[in-house]
Amino acid sequence: MISFLVGVLALILGYVIYGAVVERVFTIDPKRKTPAVRINDGVDFMVIPTWRATLIQFLNIAGTGPIFGAIAGALWGPAAFAWIVFGCIFAGAVHDFFCGMLSLRNDGATIAELVGMYLGRIPKYIMRVFSVVLLIFVGVVFVYTPAQVLNIIINPDNPQIFSIALVLIVAYYILATILPIDKLIGRIYPIFGAALLIMGLGISIMLFISGDARVIPEFTFKNLHPKGSALFPFLFISIACGAISGFHATQSPLMARCLRNETDGRKVFYGAMILEGIVAMIWAAAAMGHFGSQEGLAAAGTAASVVTTVSVDLMGVVGGALAVLGVVACPITSGDTAFRSARLAIADALKVDQRPIKNRFIIALPLFAIGIVLVLWSQRSAENFSKVWRYFAWSNQTLGTIALWAMSAYLAKTGKFYWITLIPGLFMTVVVTSYIIVAPEGFKLPYTAGIAGGLILTAVLCILFIRAYHGRIRAEPSEVLRT
Repeated sequence: MISFLVGVLALILGYVIYGAVVERVFTIDPKRKTPAVRINDGVDFMVIPTWRATLIQFLNIAGTGPIFGAIAGALWGPAAFAWIVFGCIFAGAVHDFFCGMLSLRNDGATIAELVGMYLGRIPKYIMRVFSVVLLIFVGVVFVYTPAQVLNIIINPDNPQIFSIALVLIVAYYILATILPIDKLIGRIYPIFGAALLIMGLGISIMLFISGDARVIPEFTFKNLHPKGSALFPFLFISIACGAISGFHATQSPLMARCLRNETDGRKVFYGAMILEGIVAMIWAAAAMGHFGSQEGLAAAGTAASVVTTVSVDLMGVVGGALAVLGVVACPITSGDTAFRSARLAIADALKVDQRPIKNRFIIALPLFAIGIVLVLWSQRSAENFSKVWRYFAWSNQTLGTIALWAMSAYLAKTGKFYWITLIPGLFMTVVVTSYIIVAPEGFKLPYTAGIAGGLILTAVLCILFIRAYHGRIRAEPSEVLRT
């Protein structure tokens, strides 16, 4: 219980103290006009109030990520708390802030364009493909899971319900992807974002009232996973949202196109990630405390089942309603912005004007066609969906890692303190490299080979980076994309 409370307090202090440090390193300019003010096309670029932008950003990056990921990570025990706290403060929130602010400085550029600016043309082309593929995976996961849950809730013996739910969700996605951001997303996201926070607050209060909080284990690095799955790198892949997630790099440009002033960046980008970390802490604690042990948690079933059980047991009818919101509505609100971000990434790459609605349809409809095919393929078997999920998880963390390297290059090129992004970038390079070497969906090599490979590659990249940039102080270049 003490570890949980200290972790939540650390996240809040992280926003106040380290958030200020990150903001100072970036050097915000309150007098610089933002893209929302300069461009304002009435579709993707427009000024949105800061409180609304923060809640939209929070829901964009969250969905069920900090819930399902934290529940999965809780199988390893309280070590999950440490990863959420340190990952969120020093990696995830830093990643989101720099992605958002550099996008804001470059006319709302997507992550692929930012990578191209600071790492070169070839990485840009790779990231264009990589980011769109990731976003399609995200869209598929967040079409499939809510449709599946609705099928189970309404009538698990009638597969037609899945098909009906699929049609309705995709229809909503098309509207959210095509319509101006203030027409649908700007209106309903703050409501869902607030509901997700209220859900987390209610669960945390009931943990103490019910006595479950006393069962939450105190911090230890001991691996408590029932199946003995290695803590590193698997915990760090399992908990993405809530610690660091590359998906956020694709979402931050959406709000970078809507901020009134650069002073809003810390609240919207760094702050939303801290909120997500707090939600992840709550659900990791609930998963550990409510079922008594990691073995009890493993026996509770899927993450969706755990959410439903915890919510209903602790909060009754209200909890059941919030559980449905958590496992149905929230993933839908991540999936729609995934497809919207994919549309913007392709439009930026091909220089397609997005003001005409026809152009939005031309890009969006093929994305939905690919997504529907993958959803139907995933429905054939649990193993098919498991493959989609695992590739999504790895590609998600890999994209975040590449983004951190790009941010480090930007800081180095402008003579700023690049270690603030390079250190988490180095750590995540070890994580994603080790994982793909040893994972079943990767090269399936021995564990020691994976760790060695991750460390060697990271060391080589670090040496090359420092040789290229250390001590090179330049006048800060114009950061407008057209230059």
